[in-house]
Amino acid sequence: MKLVIVESPSKAKTIEKYLGKEYSVRASVGHVRDLPKSNKAAIDIEGGFIPHYVITPGKEKVIAKLKSLTAKADEVFLATDPDREGEAIAWHLFEMLKLKDQSSKLKQAPNPKFQRVVFHEITKEAVTEAFNHPRPIDEKLVQAQEARRVLDRLMGYGLSGLIWKKVRYGLSAGRVQSPALRILMEREREIRAFIPENFWVITADTLTQGKKPITFTYSQEPKTQVEGDRVVEGAKSGKWVVESVDESQARRSPKPPFTTSTLQQTASTRLGLSPSNTMRIAQKLYEAGLITYMRTDSLNLSKEAVAMAASVIEKKWGKNYVEVREYKTKSKNAQEAHEAIRPAHVDKLSAGASEDQKKLYKLIWERMVASQMTDAQVLKTKISAEVVGVKLELFSANGSRVVFDGWLAADPRARGEDVELPKVAKGEPLEYLGVNQEGKQTEPPNRFTEAGLIKELEKRGIGRPSTYASISKTIVDRGYVAKEGRTLIPTDTGDVVSSFLEKNFESAISDSFTAEMEEELDEIARGEKQYEPVLSKFYKPFAKELKAIDKAVGKITTMGDVEERWKCPICEGAMVWKLGRSGKFMSCAKFPDCTGARTATGEEMKGPQETGEVCPLCGEKEGGKLVERTGRFGTFIACSRYPKCKYVKEDEEAKKRADTGVACPICKKGTMGEKRGRFGVFYGCSNYPECKNIVKAKPTGKLCDLCGSLMMEGTKTIPERCSKKECPNHNPQKIKK
Repeated sequence: MKLVIVESPSKAKTIEKYLGKEYSVRASVGHVRDLPKSNKAAIDIEGGFIPHYVITPGKEKVIAKLKSLTAKADEVFLATDPDREGEAIAWHLFEMLKLKDQSSKLKQAPNPKFQRVVFHEITKEAVTEAFNHPRPIDEKLVQAQEARRVLDRLMGYGLSGLIWKKVRYGLSAGRVQSPALRILMEREREIRAFIPENFWVITADTLTQGKKPITFTYSQEPKTQVEGDRVVEGAKSGKWVVESVDESQARRSPKPPFTTSTLQQTASTRLGLSPSNTMRIAQKLYEAGLITYMRTDSLNLSKEAVAMAASVIEKKWGKNYVEVREYKTKSKNAQEAHEAIRPAHVDKLSAGASEDQKKLYKLIWERMVASQMTDAQVLKTKISAEVVGVKLELFSANGSRVVFDGWLAADPRARGEDVELPKVAKGEPLEYLGVNQEGKQTEPPNRFTEAGLIKELEKRGIGRPSTYASISKTIVDRGYVAKEGRTLIPTDTGDVVSSFLEKNFESAISDSFTAEMEEELDEIARGEKQYEPVLSKFYKPFAKELKAIDKAVGKITTMGDVEERWKCPICEGAMVWKLGRSGKFMSCAKFPDCTGARTATGEEMKGPQETGEVCPLCGEKEGGKLVERTGRFGTFIACSRYPKCKYVKEDEEAKKRADTGVACPICKKGTMGEKRGRFGVFYGCSNYPECKNIVKAKPTGKLCDLCGSLMMEGTKTIPERCSKKECPNHNPQKIKK
């Protein structure tokens, strides 16, 4: 028996179709090892940044099963993804399954059982070719991934720990997320500082001698109402004639095929998909063998794919639409051995198991096919008009139309609107119909969308194809940024965190530091630099800076200046801005001597109100009293001595309403009930803390037929799914109907 190990069950199912019966394809279900939560146990810094890995929680059964299969296998093929993460997963499997000589450190001993295979598309041809040409594990790629993981952990824990101490418990920072947040805040400050200027737009409606309408716009925008009125009066008072007609041919060239970042940007603007959703859908298309690997920064296309595209174009539109092109990426770190994102079979015009998959596949197909087509030819027209005898600048009208569509035939959504102006000649009189004047103001810079942020990060060299989607998702999940439609708006918390980091760790979250770090990680991957010296160069100065800031900076208790518009509702004294868990609020400057507070809109915030009860935990010894407080999820009753005493009175009525009546399958003593935490509603065992079983959604009372875990509510179309993340039944696409 020949054992093949991949990451996902759906990828395993696709590959299994192309291999013979002697092959058994199994999934590791993602990473099998990771760094432990404890930072001290995770990395031996003094020993040379040596990571100490542990089995990813929940993967024990997976590893045990793979070990059992490995022992019976004649050959083992590690067929994980063709990037750093995939190479790292292969290496961890290699280590866990003991497929190497234990006396060696990284070098692989000859082992007839082990083979590493790599393919960039899951087609029969690509899979067969990969199995015919196996290779060793690329230790340089593994070290580059390990260096990124270790550095991210050290910087993330270091920055986050300091923010917990100096700003507020529970906040976080990171090597890549913090520069991304800084970029958003820099734009936000530009918007806040922007002072709008007035201007007037003046348009005039006319008719040609052939009675065709043309609307002209005054070429200069008046800055005052007086100047605008002068132009309007002048437009009314003279005869209108055509001053000039300029026509020019222009060519529009197709865009290159998609990379990870351009796919995420275009899917956002055209399909309204978030970057994380785009990657999730693209992953499904890749695993089904429909597109090439979706994490890439290469613009390269295989000769076979280009030939197939040319054939499809000629059959569909004609030979005059074909123009074979070669694209080169501007990034010196792009791996040209990889390909751009393209259909695995270009002659397959549509594909996908869901509507979203079909839409994304169509987008990828259109972009790749269009990239091998001729330029579109556009006729641009500009007509200028003057008011005879009146001292005014010219009025103008602009139009354009596609003369030959070329690549726009494959990608019609890129076409735009034709604005065809009527035929006129220089000196031709025009019939004046009326003039319109509209006062406007200059607009501040636009906030970033997710697509815009990805484009900006790529331009600055921050992040890589595998991280773009997670960056914006992380800062949204952290509560640093709110999404309104597609727009990313920094929150008060995001403002405070970014301001603290910019003030105290300017170099660590700068573009240059982050981009240089990415470059050196790429150099490790290419074998040009070594793991330990690169980490030492970046981390040791950072660690010194961390200690210095910790010593020099005190606890940040306010967000800045005194608020002049509002007075304390209790003592009528000055108020200052503070950051709470629900955002910013105003607190009396005399706190804790005065507890007056207001919301961000100025409404009075009432402090804890005593209920007249004594705290059952500390009341007799410490004098604790029960008070009613207001939290994220409404009012609750707790001890007045919090955080020294953390007693919270249980709401019996709420407890009854929240109890699902579903027995806990772990301890078999409690029942699963609704609870609320930092990240919203979840369902946990009533026997807590003895039993810590929790699920994300309401349990249905049924058990999974695959793993025995609780089934929980799903969506409108998928009624239920397994609560265990590693189980195939957790994925709605895998549920048996």
